[in-house]
Amino acid sequence: MTGGLGAGKSTALAALARLGAATLSTDQVVHDLYLDPEVIGLVVDRWGVDVAPGGVVDREAIARSVFSDPDERRWLEELLWPRVGAKVAAFRDEAPTREPAPVAVVVETPLLFEAGMEGLYDATIVVVADEAVRTERAHARGHHGVEARNARQMPPEEKARRATYAVVNDGSVEDMQRALAGVLVRLQEPS
Repeated sequence: MTGGLGAGKSTALAALARLGAATLSTDQVVHDLYLDPEVIGLVVDRWGVDVAPGGVVDREAIARSVFSDPDERRWLEELLWPRVGAKVAAFRDEAPTREPAPVAVVVETPLLFEAGMEGLYDATIVVVADEAVRTERAHARGHHGVEARNARQMPPEEKARRATYAVVNDGSVEDMQRALAGVLVRLQEPS
C-alpha cells in the first residue's frame, strides 16, 4: 500500500488491521532502525551530533539534511533501504503462518512505485486525497519540507493509474474502511 504524504496511509493501515490483515508500516520500521546503535552511529558520523541529541535520532533534523540534497538522500536510502527490505521480507515470510491466518498481508511503503518495488507484491493499493488536504494534514503533523517531499514523489494520479486498487480518502474513516473492505474481498477472489 502506498500514497502521498498526508493521504492517510497510516489510517488506512490501521483500518486494514481491524479488517483482519497482517500489516507492517515501513515508516515504523525506519523509526525502529533509528534506535539501532549502528544506524545512530552512521548518521552521527555523516551529519554530526545535532541529528541525534542525547543519542536519540531527530528525524526532522535528518529530513532537513536530506530532502533538499539528492546526494545526502541517496546516502540515507542506501543505508536504510536494504535494512527495511530485510524486515519486510521477514514479515512477509512470518505473517501467513499466524493463527488465525490473516485475510491479507499488507506492507505500507510510501515510495513503493518510486523505488520500483511494486513487482514484489501480488497487488498494490494507493490511498489518494486532494493535494490541499494532504498538505494541510502533513503540516498539522509537523512535517518539514512538505513541498520538497511531494516534489520527489510520483503524482497521486500516476500512482492511482499504476496501482491495482485506488482508495479515495476524502470522507470519514468509516468510508475509507468500507472501501478497503471491498478491496480485501476482491483480493480473495480467484484470479
